[in-house]
Amino acid sequence: MTKHILCAVDLSHLETEVSILRTAAELAKFHGASLSVVTVVPDYGMTIVGSFFKEGTMKSAVKAANDKLHEFVAETLKDFGKVQHIVEIGTPYEMILEAINVSKADLVILGAHKPDLVDRLQGPNSARVARYAPCSVLVVRD
Repeated sequence: MTKHILCAVDLSHLETEVSILRTAAELAKFHGASLSVVTVVPDYGMTIVGSFFKEGTMKSAVKAANDKLHEFVAETLKDFGKVQHIVEIGTPYEMILEAINVSKADLVILGAHKPDLVDRLQGPNSARVARYAPCSVLVVRD
């Protein structure tokens, strides 16, 4: 039985993430499960890159992502109830896997966007999450 669902959303694709979040909410209601929503803010990748940004830029980006995530969830799931909001910093698939472990989710729901050249060379985040997640993964196509 599903007790906790983690839904991963990409704040740069909100128009397609609505159906993913609604699917997660419907499944949470069906199973009587709790719901967490995670988004990931990419990090600089290399320390030298971060040195070109003014101090506090990452903190501002995380706050903006948190505000946008709360607004998106509130608008999309008006009458759902309590939702845990998680904002991580780093590589998306790694941080989603971390959020799975921390939240003890037993089902993860995320989207699969149309792959571009980078995805074909590196592999999409949804494929990596599905491969390494310690729980069931539902990939919703947009």
